[in-house]
Amino acid sequence: MQKLGEKELDEAVAKLPEWQLEDGKLLRDFEFADFVAAIAFVNKIADVAESAGHHPDIDVRYNKVRLGLVTHDAGGITAKDVEMAGRLSHSVN
Repeated sequence: MQKLGEKELDEAVAKLPEWQLEDGKLLRDFEFADFVAAIAFVNKIADVAESAGHHPDIDVRYNKVRLGLVTHDAGGITAKDVEMAGRLSHSVN
């Protein structure tokens, strides 16, 4: 899989307004009422990621969860990451 060019990345982020580009990754932050709710969210998206065979980087800080998507093998963001961002966004709405 090939990493996306600058124009393709800009188009992808425009379609995923909750996500942002930072440090070569697609990132999205979530905030929950407490730690238990944050972990329940992580468990929910784990099922989505596992079924897709593409797993986000997950950072949990008490009630805050940050998801990061990048295709490490390609050295950057690919169409697979953009697709996964859309799936994850859809699964939480």
